[in-house]
Amino acid sequence: MRWVTFDCFGTLVDWRHGILTSADLIAPGQGARLLEAYIRHEQAVQSESPALRYRHVLAEALRRACAEEKVELNEDDAAVLAATLPYWPVFPEVGAELSALRAAGWNLALLTNCDRDLIAETRRRLPVPFDAVVTSEDVGAYKPDNAHFATFKRAHEPTTWVHVAQSYFHDMVPAHRLGIRRVWINRRGERPEDETIIQTALPDLHGLLTVVQDG
Repeated sequence: MRWVTFDCFGTLVDWRHGILTSADLIAPGQGARLLEAYIRHEQAVQSESPALRYRHVLAEALRRACAEEKVELNEDDAAVLAATLPYWPVFPEVGAELSALRAAGWNLALLTNCDRDLIAETRRRLPVPFDAVVTSEDVGAYKPDNAHFATFKRAHEPTTWVHVAQSYFHDMVPAHRLGIRRVWINRRGERPEDETIIQTALPDLHGLLTVVQDG
């Protein structure tokens, strides 16, 4: 079977917008600062506690971000990111591009650093259905660990497999390590640490079907 697997947050869902606007709810005017601090801390929390549920990762990384930026955080507000995550916006081109993949006969899956309940809420906002989902809660680890990819491969035995994601660190690096064909959705025009890891880069999902089919 032919599969395209996706990371969700940052790739299909505007993760930065969701965190920034959510942080602004509890600390008006501080969302941009807290977003950048949050990004610095999330990876560390995941590395320290790979079995920690993602909703708790969100809360702990936000606590650390607020402490770093000297923003007062009421403990009841630490759960704001998990509470708002199901409402974070889907990027505008996602519906058409995923629909084109499905119409061309590709199976779609999510490999996500998220909890089952949170991704279930997010899937209600995604404009097309997915045939499979692998979460961090399922595998007890966070990407860039290989566990998501290994679990998906065992369960579905893809004959053709392309992984599509925005995160160089969380997705491109392990997909390269495992020899999986990959497309980097480089929405922010970033420079990869190692250019040889990137096979194909797009600024967003526009034209993804052509890239997948041409490979």
